[in-house]
Amino acid sequence: MELYVDHVMSRPVETIEPTASLRDAAAAMIRHDVGALVVVDDNDRLEGILTATDFVLLAVEGELPPDEPVATPMRTDVITVERDAPASEAVDAMLDHLIHHVPVVENETVVGMVSTFDFTARLGRSLEP
Repeated sequence: MELYVDHVMSRPVETIEPTASLRDAAAAMIRHDVGALVVVDDNDRLEGILTATDFVLLAVEGELPPDEPVATPMRTDVITVERDAPASEAVDAMLDHLIHHVPVVENETVVGMVSTFDFTARLGRSLEP
């Protein structure tokens, strides 16, 4: 039986507006215990992504002004996967682009997130006796 992205992804996906501050983004990541936020417009269309790794890089570079809008450091070259795609497509995207989070889209709307954690958890469950 083939495994599909829909079977592995986390939902609902945690989103944030591009005008929100980095302080608000960090608080949202902590509150929701997630490693990435999808940046969406008013119609829930994907505009970018902000990850915990991005925060680390900003901190190392000394460029972490808490009131800066999310739109400034967010990545706009977001790799996505369709909800009905084979899960192997998401894994390949993560490996090819060295990323840990891939937003899941359906009809150009973000419907979930698949992460390395999701795959690890799925693998762990499959190994249970």
